[in-house]
Amino acid sequence: MPTRLTNFFLRTLREDPSDAEVTSHRLLVRAGYIRRQAPGVFAWLPLGLRVKAKIEAIIREEMEAAGAHEVHFPALLPREPYELSNRWTEYGDGIFRLQDRKGADYLLAPTHEEVFTLLVKDLYSSYKDLPLSIYQIQDKYRDEARPRAGLLRGREFTMKDAYSFDYTDAGLDASYQSQRDAYERIFTRLGLEYVIVQADAGAMGGSRSEEFLHPTLVGEDTFVRSAGGYAANVEAYVTTAPPTRSYEHLTPLEVLDTPDTPTIQTLVDRANSAHPRPDGRAWTAADTLKNVVLALDHLDGYREIVVVGIPGDREIDMKRVEVAFAPAEIETATEADFEANPTLVKGYIGPWSEQGAILGEESATGIRYLTDARISDGSGWITGANEHGRHVFGLVAGRDFATDGTIEAAEVRAGDPAPDGSGPVELARGMEIGHVFQLGRKYADVLGLKVLDENGKLVTVTMGSYGIGVTRILAIIAEGNNDDKGLIWPASVAPFDVHVVATGKDEAAFAAGEAVSASLEAAGLSVLYDDRPKVSPGVKFGDAELIGIPTIVIAGRGVSEGIVEVWNRATGERTPVAISEVVEALAAR
Repeated sequence: MPTRLTNFFLRTLREDPSDAEVTSHRLLVRAGYIRRQAPGVFAWLPLGLRVKAKIEAIIREEMEAAGAHEVHFPALLPREPYELSNRWTEYGDGIFRLQDRKGADYLLAPTHEEVFTLLVKDLYSSYKDLPLSIYQIQDKYRDEARPRAGLLRGREFTMKDAYSFDYTDAGLDASYQSQRDAYERIFTRLGLEYVIVQADAGAMGGSRSEEFLHPTLVGEDTFVRSAGGYAANVEAYVTTAPPTRSYEHLTPLEVLDTPDTPTIQTLVDRANSAHPRPDGRAWTAADTLKNVVLALDHLDGYREIVVVGIPGDREIDMKRVEVAFAPAEIETATEADFEANPTLVKGYIGPWSEQGAILGEESATGIRYLTDARISDGSGWITGANEHGRHVFGLVAGRDFATDGTIEAAEVRAGDPAPDGSGPVELARGMEIGHVFQLGRKYADVLGLKVLDENGKLVTVTMGSYGIGVTRILAIIAEGNNDDKGLIWPASVAPFDVHVVATGKDEAAFAAGEAVSASLEAAGLSVLYDDRPKVSPGVKFGDAELIGIPTIVIAGRGVSEGIVEVWNRATGERTPVAISEVVEALAAR
């Protein structure tokens, strides 16, 4: 039976929702696919559920082909498994916590590694049971501080998460590759362009980590790629350190007056006017060492102040810093932090001070000092002398100061070298649609998942984790498949195969629409039939364009001559087709 609009739960909107930031959000609400309930929380309406089910069906088919078995966990889970992995604390404010009437702690699961691990521990005990891959399609919850862009960054979202279990590293490699291949098939079937990039594992932990990013201007991720094949999220990009240089014959450092130079630009200007280089080259920001003071709020409540040194022609990238210091929360130091640390001379901070050198102190400030990899031994810099209005020139790393380690904190730029030597990188924007991890034994260790191997010895299981954002993918498909009239779904995920529209006042048009709809359904095609009486053709066509079913059949004036029009929503082309031939024409597509 075709679905008739006269009794279908659908209302389209003529005006854009006031809170819509991106095209997918605007059109999915207007076309009647979703409705906002709260910031980052949406109700799913019949059209939206049909598209979501189509995406899930493709995922299930490819998961089955990869040998994975479907299970389903609750979204509401007890505290204890997450306490064992320490993620109850590590997630900080990023998860929804609640208590039942007896005071027991629960959470709305942001991810399910712990309970998957415990399920396998409860049921399996031998290497003969492995390899195993299981998955679910389930709603997840994260307390996003700023939910945005409709389904692209919400507080409630649907994910497919799969987990593999092996007892050897070679087995994990094979399981990982199987899932990775399945992801490529899934995204190809969904018609989504993707780039596979190296990524940071974050709170998931583990070793190998790759993201599937869909290149899009509305993406919230920046990634880099080279012509030679390197690709990585900026958080995972590793700076190529220049070779160390001998400093035996370098001239000694010099402390010079540089009044009113609290910024890099004022420092460079002053250096060029009052302290020009002997070789005649102009000083640039790249000759300076910028020292940024950050405050780290650790999970135990301790607030640590650190100083990060980067080349003066670069800025700090806070996303890279957050990864480097995870799970601590990061912010730039406040005035209160400077007041509590008087060794930090704001605007003139550096890793060396005259007083410290006299006293033989290794640290100029007594505060942990980390540097970008470009601050290599033998490199010389202009930087703060830890005195108001003074900078030190010719300060040499390794000779005049030491660091407490390196950190990936500086921004990545187009033209920076790929760490694998494959050439300079370019930057692009993308949205994560999938992520695959080699978790290794992190969760199996803390949760005690072991099996007996061939020799009867207990060994710890090694795991992989593989996620796909189902609702995010739906939004991304909508984001990339639309025009100024509405959505244009790919056939693989469209809510219906055909949208039949009966127009005019002639009963013959409605009778033809009814007959064509029934015949198409009998041929195995799903049909949405616009049988609304006393609704103008303009309104019906406007709704058809907004809803976005890729094939539209118009039963109108031509019915008297045995003709309907087949409208290709993507191209706009309308083709007259004999009513007797329309089923064959569409079934062959």
